[in-house]
Amino acid sequence: MKWVYIAAGIALYVKMLVLPNPELNLPDFSIVESIVKDGGIPNAVTVIILRNRLYDTIFEVVVFTIAIMGAYFLLANEIPSCAIYHFTDKPSIVLARLGATIAALVSIELAIRGHLSPGGGFAAGVAGGTAIGLITITSSQESMQAIYQRWHAATWEKVSVLVFIVLAVIILAGVELPHGELGALVSGGVIPLLNILVAVKVALRSWAVILVFIRYRGLL
Repeated sequence: MKWVYIAAGIALYVKMLVLPNPELNLPDFSIVESIVKDGGIPNAVTVIILRNRLYDTIFEVVVFTIAIMGAYFLLANEIPSCAIYHFTDKPSIVLARLGATIAALVSIELAIRGHLSPGGGFAAGVAGGTAIGLITITSSQESMQAIYQRWHAATWEKVSVLVFIVLAVIILAGVELPHGELGALVSGGVIPLLNILVAVKVALRSWAVILVFIRYRGLL
């Protein structure tokens, strides 16, 4: 029986290599152009993520939040690491903090202009989390935890999630802001704001999980 499956797999592979794809009968206008026109921004990927498939994006944000909560839950009964090391040599500190500065600037750029160029909220959040991680490996765990609590990062992260969900529900209900001029910074209606909210949420949650893993697993 297995030879039948092997033969079918080989036949499918040969078909994909040899036989050309049938021509699609598309209308005169491009699908990408249609998506850009509907979203009011030149980044078609962002339009799909934050408009055409907003249901998926909502649950992606929720799943990310649940994943971090799961990390807290699984490590709740762990004993914190007794010795937490971080980089102390000057060259490593300078390079890490230089990289953190560049990553932070990239994060801000992607969050603000991600709807006009390749990028977006998730990429901006990852860049922001990378910047925070580079700072964390060159600083004491206590100082980073103190900064996290002083700026109420956990509260801001929860607020960003709630505002994102509320705005998403409003968009799904059919209410949209004016798109503005295509290619302008203030365009795309509420999409730029959703980008910023996702970036804030991902960056702050990344900060939280970095602190948790360092506390219970150490850095090195």
